[in-house]
Amino acid sequence: QVQVVESGGGLVPPGGSLRLSCAASRNIFNYNTMGWYRQAPGKQRELVARLGWNGNTVYADSVKARFTISRDNAKNTLYLQMNSLQPEDTAVYFCNEYPPPLNWGQGTRVTVAS
Repeated sequence: QVQVVESGGGLVPPGGSLRLSCAASRNIFNYNTMGWYRQAPGKQRELVARLGWNGNTVYADSVKARFTISRDNAKNTLYLQMNSLQPEDTAVYFCNEYPPPLNWGQGTRVTVAS
């Protein structure tokens, strides 16, 4: 199983941008579909974007045209560029395989507020 560490979260005003990073312990992107997930207070964890081993991407309707998932295979790192952030994007963001196994990391918290 791959070990991942998420980073890049923080406090950002509405309309702002953040870039999240997910550092993996080994090369995984040639073999696995990876996803970014988020869990807002009082809500279930949801998939917001995924990136297939073949480079195909899928986005949740709520983030289309605003978020971009990408990777750097040489650095074993997955990214999520988030633009035009809204208060509704406030959540803890996680990266994991898709479909996810049982284990989750600590995530990184994103708060969108004035």
